[in-house]
Amino acid sequence: MSPSQQSFHKSITTLPSFWWYMLQNLPSVIFWGSRLKKLDLIECHTTVPFNYRSKNPFRSIYFSALSGTAELASGILCMLHLSDSPSISMLVTGFKADFSKKANQTVTMKCKEGKKISEAIDKLQVSGDVETVLVPVTGYHPDGNIVATFEITWSFKKR
Repeated sequence: MSPSQQSFHKSITTLPSFWWYMLQNLPSVIFWGSRLKKLDLIECHTTVPFNYRSKNPFRSIYFSALSGTAELASGILCMLHLSDSPSISMLVTGFKADFSKKANQTVTMKCKEGKKISEAIDKLQVSGDVETVLVPVTGYHPDGNIVATFEITWSFKKR
């Protein structure tokens, strides 16, 4: 990791600074109780607990909490790679979700596409260039069963 990536990693993986960042930018993450469990250049893992703040009337985790935590897993990985390139903006331009099992336990979202994200960012050369990358994220129960799969399309633009 570069020094700027190390700095971002340190600032987002310590609980007080994670909460502070989320409070300013994504307060719903704090409300749901989502947490960052693992972050490196290749993958990111986030969790969303099954609790009174994240469950729906059907006794499962509300789809917005699952979707938001999946977006968080891919977005933090994108932000880690962009911490070296402040002149690049990012935006979600597509989102697809498939829910395959009732989410009635803590769900861990795993995004393992750091290399793909890095390659897309490296292709940006001049101002106005745009690259998109389809980033899959998978949600798992603690026993390893897949709960949901997400496909998030991130767009990167050189400013």
